[in-house]
Amino acid sequence: MSAKNLFLPAAFVRAPLQNGVGRYVCQLQRITFKFCKSHGGSRGLRDFIEQNLVEFAKENPGVVVYMKPRRHRSPVIVGEYLNGDRVWMSVHNKTHDEITKWVEVMRTQQGDVSSSRLRKYQYTDHPSIQGPWTPFTFKIPELNTAQLPDPKFGANNRLPQSATEELRLMFEKQKLNVKEEELKVAE
Repeated sequence: MSAKNLFLPAAFVRAPLQNGVGRYVCQLQRITFKFCKSHGGSRGLRDFIEQNLVEFAKENPGVVVYMKPRRHRSPVIVGEYLNGDRVWMSVHNKTHDEITKWVEVMRTQQGDVSSSRLRKYQYTDHPSIQGPWTPFTFKIPELNTAQLPDPKFGANNRLPQSATEELRLMFEKQKLNVKEEELKVAE
């Protein structure tokens, strides 16, 4: 086991700003493209800027786009998120298609999740050695190969009759007995 996580800040896994409850809020706030106008390693980023940048900006009006030309420097994409995270990615010698995919990844993620030690809301001194419970934990193994619907596995076949159902049947029998007695008296 590594002690690397001791030096990372602790954080909980949660949806920022309850994202997905109500409306979607894009977590990416700013994206900066740093590139060289003449360096060969910036070729893919320059192609992305020429072909896709205007379309990206139109599709994502909530994201501020900056371009920063720098002489004789390696190309970099920097994304800044709502939670204050900054993700820095070197795109040296990457193709136009790879950069398009990485920009989409930066747009859809919520910041640098790997830079914090994840914590849980629950804690126990004696964790279960049996593993987590799933809905399939106590299912009958024969269900895996059965052709459904099968009356053998029907829910009503295994359950006893409820008290309400028994009372309803008793009432029906009582009504039939009363009608039979009335017919006998009428004859």
